[in-house]
Amino acid sequence: MAKGAPVADKDARKANKRGAARLAAVQALYQMDLAGTGVNEILAEFESHWLGREVEGAQYLPAEAAFFRDIVLGVVREQRKLDPIIDEALAKSWPLKRIEAVLRAALRAGAYELDHRRDVPARVVVSEYADVAAAFVERDETGMVNAVLDQLARKLRAAEFAG
Repeated sequence: MAKGAPVADKDARKANKRGAARLAAVQALYQMDLAGTGVNEILAEFESHWLGREVEGAQYLPAEAAFFRDIVLGVVREQRKLDPIIDEALAKSWPLKRIEAVLRAALRAGAYELDHRRDVPARVVVSEYADVAAAFVERDETGMVNAVLDQLARKLRAAEFAG
């Protein structure tokens, strides 16, 4: 066995748990948006009933709970700042309020992570949220999420794209 293999496995598990946390965060934000559920209620519900459990026959992957919580709380806390920058990146004929709720949740979560989680490379954030969107919508809409987040990444983290 190669010396670096256990670390790679650990990194892959961490990435997988973060991917699951992103998916759960988008679902939680979507549910909050649609049902008007409060943040404390949604965090309790997801942490006790969804993360890493089987729900309605679907097995949910174990998620990094702290990462999930950071994204959900961060989006709620920063929404007044995030929405205008997302709106600016969207086509003028499609303001954020006209975007489907699940895509709005993915864009907000991605924008939050780009703006506040400098520990995660911008390209990873863009790719991960395009993948999350693909779990819910058609390819064209996934492309829109990718394009908007890529535009935000180049604005918010220009240094990562220089050179």
